[in-house]
Amino acid sequence: MRKPLSALSLAVALAIPTLSLSLSAQAASTDPARPNILLIVADDMGQADLGSFGGEIDTPNLDSLAASGVRMSNFQAAPACSPTRAALLTGVDPHLAGLGNMAEELAPNQEGKPGYEGHLNERVVTVASLLRDAGYNTYLSGKWHLGKSEDTGPDDRGFERSFTLLSGGASHWPDMRPAYAPTPDAKAPYAEDGKLLDKLPERFKYSSQFYADQMIDYIAADKDGGKPFFGMLSFTAPHWPLQAPDEAIAKYRGRYDAGFDALFAQRLQKQKELGLIPTDAEGAARPPKGRAWDSLTPEQKKVEARAMEVYAAMIDQMDAHTGRVFDYLKKNGLYDNTIVLFISDNGAEGHDLDETWPADLFPQIRKVVDETHDFSYAQMGRPGSYTLYGPNWGRVSAPALSLHKGFATEGGTRTAGILRIPGVTRSGQVVRELVTVKDFTPTLLELAGVKHPGNSYQGRAVEPMSGMSILPILKGEKVAERVHGGELFGKRFVRQGDWKLVHMPKPWGTGEWQLFNLRSDLAERHDLSAKQPEKVAELQQLWTQYARDNNVILPDQVSGY
Repeated sequence: MRKPLSALSLAVALAIPTLSLSLSAQAASTDPARPNILLIVADDMGQADLGSFGGEIDTPNLDSLAASGVRMSNFQAAPACSPTRAALLTGVDPHLAGLGNMAEELAPNQEGKPGYEGHLNERVVTVASLLRDAGYNTYLSGKWHLGKSEDTGPDDRGFERSFTLLSGGASHWPDMRPAYAPTPDAKAPYAEDGKLLDKLPERFKYSSQFYADQMIDYIAADKDGGKPFFGMLSFTAPHWPLQAPDEAIAKYRGRYDAGFDALFAQRLQKQKELGLIPTDAEGAARPPKGRAWDSLTPEQKKVEARAMEVYAAMIDQMDAHTGRVFDYLKKNGLYDNTIVLFISDNGAEGHDLDETWPADLFPQIRKVVDETHDFSYAQMGRPGSYTLYGPNWGRVSAPALSLHKGFATEGGTRTAGILRIPGVTRSGQVVRELVTVKDFTPTLLELAGVKHPGNSYQGRAVEPMSGMSILPILKGEKVAERVHGGELFGKRFVRQGDWKLVHMPKPWGTGEWQLFNLRSDLAERHDLSAKQPEKVAELQQLWTQYARDNNVILPDQVSGY
């Protein structure tokens, strides 16, 4: 039985004595007991890229969201996009939901195994399905990456309306060029309401613009129907290839000429001032392929600076188009009754082209990438270009965290998270407690007054949620210490409180278990395994239990990605 929270009871439930509480004076156009939900996902954005998280990129709309909600400084995603999205939409570990590994990276011993289908499997139920069943309109605009077959698209997983890129990446322009494909004539797989498209609509000028337009259109079409909506605005920015409109890039021209080392120091200090990291936090070590700015040639500096200009422009544009969605909701009396959750799906992409598409493992894809794109400086950011962010700027995107996307270290998994719940003013406070991507489905269901079915949904067995609602954390309640584990590409970790055990191959790790205390060593620079063998053994047991509970199959070939 659904027991929706009223606006007043929700506000009271979440109130913290030291915080101010305000209820909207303007009535929303839908029942406050049934709030709208807008879920916004950035693709490959580092924790420190937004202004509200210490960055210098112009992100006024998301910064305003942070000022009226909470920033989660200890939010944990998976190390890469599709596993994060699987957990985000189900509240279940990706190893059980079908994305124990990315479809593009499945090892031979994982193929065909339960939990490694490479798409969202039938043993989970999505938050979209449950909200749809409870009377919500459900929309997806943007990236899916959770299945490309006829029965694994968003329309099969609870979204009534959808316009989506089914794969992991593509050109941000309307040319439908895939980010990776085995043949030069392949098209990126876009679909609308479950039907593959041969061409994109004429009004598709740039990915972030069109995804925002489409979300506005979906909401507008149903706004007078009296039903709440669940909308997932799933940007492909700033995923490679880095591309943005010329005028957006021009805005940042010259802003990064001082280089990545100077910006690294600037962002590290700003994150300390904002209270996002400890004031004595060390900066992250350089990654194996990292370089000192002063060691680069003038031509290398020129190319690196332009890559960052394009990256900044992509985030700028994502924020601007998000702002258009906010403006629409406000003008139509919907914003004050809309829960807004913003996350990045993993850390920044810090791999270079040889790590992303090594020719020995992906010979045909790499050949197509090399032969069909323009890698010149003049073309960077424009149609037909293929620019990656790289390890040096990847380190800047999370200056206090080790490494980046694809890794079990904090730089791969600890990303930006913002939550605004209508009726509650938190004045931009920082939530430092551990929040995982699995926690959002149970949280949103509780806010909507919708119960998860547990072990069975529409006659089929499903996995119960292993995430937990974060409403007790928002209420200021003391929550039990959590064990949190994860694995991708054979790189694995387990956390208990401040203790973290990490296993990664050389050169990123030692090839053995390493032990870190995140309270004193957020950057994971000081391995305590030799000094604390008992703690290592204790956490190894927790890892073994996590792997057993979630059907983890370590790959027989470890990806460099």
